[in-house]
Amino acid sequence: MAAALLAATATLGVIGAPGAAVAAVAAPGRGTEQQARAWLPQPTGLYPIGTTSLQLTDDPRDDPWKPGQHRKLMISFWYPTTRPATGNDRAPYMVPAAADHFGNAGSWGQRENGFEPGRTDWAGIRTHARADAPALPGGKRPVVLYSAGFGDPRTWGTALVEDLASRGYVVVTVDHTYDASEVAFPDGDLATSVFPALMARPGLDMGALLRKTLQTRVDDTRFVLDQLAGLRHDAQLPAGLAALLDLDRIGMVGHSGGGSTALQTMHDDPRLKVGVNLDGQLHFSGPDGTGVQLPLPTVAEDGLTRPFLLMGTQESGSGSYHQQPGWDALWQHSTGWHADVTLTGSRHGSYTDAQSLLPQLARQGAVASTTLTDDVGDVRPDRAVLATRSYVSSFLDRWLRGHDDHLLDGPSPRFPEVVYER
Repeated sequence: MAAALLAATATLGVIGAPGAAVAAVAAPGRGTEQQARAWLPQPTGLYPIGTTSLQLTDDPRDDPWKPGQHRKLMISFWYPTTRPATGNDRAPYMVPAAADHFGNAGSWGQRENGFEPGRTDWAGIRTHARADAPALPGGKRPVVLYSAGFGDPRTWGTALVEDLASRGYVVVTVDHTYDASEVAFPDGDLATSVFPALMARPGLDMGALLRKTLQTRVDDTRFVLDQLAGLRHDAQLPAGLAALLDLDRIGMVGHSGGGSTALQTMHDDPRLKVGVNLDGQLHFSGPDGTGVQLPLPTVAEDGLTRPFLLMGTQESGSGSYHQQPGWDALWQHSTGWHADVTLTGSRHGSYTDAQSLLPQLARQGAVASTTLTDDVGDVRPDRAVLATRSYVSSFLDRWLRGHDDHLLDGPSPRFPEVVYER
């Protein structure tokens, strides 16, 4: 789950352009001030990247957070293309409406990550992808779904997602509406997270909220899988993209609550062949936010017969699978291949874009040093990004492509900061 929800149940268990510049902009009611700028790390794969976004509406399903509305989602595709994006051709990290909300006081994103409200030019951050570019020809490619942490937008894992796309995967990122800090729709609607209001309620049953959130996300993910199966032509997508999707080779990667979603969806839906859980717990707190509420999620109670990878951090109550009741139960009950790695010196945000963006913002005064340490620990940002990319891609290559670089055979001298358990 995302950091604030993790903190609520804690008893349960620098990358970018050197010398990042600042831009002078006008802040409402505050005159002209300097906004911090940041850059995403370069992808490491062979292919240029394309991206496109699509709205999906689940007409038969009532929105669990807003009864009386159809459930609607935004997804983005990230995929190999033929020509790299340069300059202004690079797609924005966030569309303007989402960027404005994300960066201001009161948004779940600002609350979660602790950056100074209004001090960062989120709309100015660029990806390495070309919007609506034609897909690279040459046959079908494995598909990877990506789900961010509870309360986080689908953009908050872009550095990892872009890297996977540059290595030849088609990655589909999912925004879970009214859960994510904000979701901007093509018609101008901005759906903001219900979590700030819910967390302020006296007597909130935290365990019930987590169960509802996880189930909603699993339902969202299975709906997206249904929709991918229906994309038989390119009417809604850039040229060649629908034909690129190999729906017999689908994996899922998620951070925090997205990692929990990935493994629970694997349990519930055989279309997911493999899953990676980046620091997402598999147990629920009691009504008051303490203790462990039983039963555990069914994925932990039953285990998995297909491959999965756990990547933990040194957050309190996290790390090794032994330290979490849900991870430990999953481990004991699973018969498929599985491994657990922990990044020394890391924190909950280390597997997200916080690891590459926040250190740059801290150098410009947009993030306090204590907040930075709480979010991403004291692991070197470049090493954290490299480790995340390397272990996730090694796992996916091994089980979706049949290419084994043997990184996951045991402890590796390439990554002495990674603790390996099997």
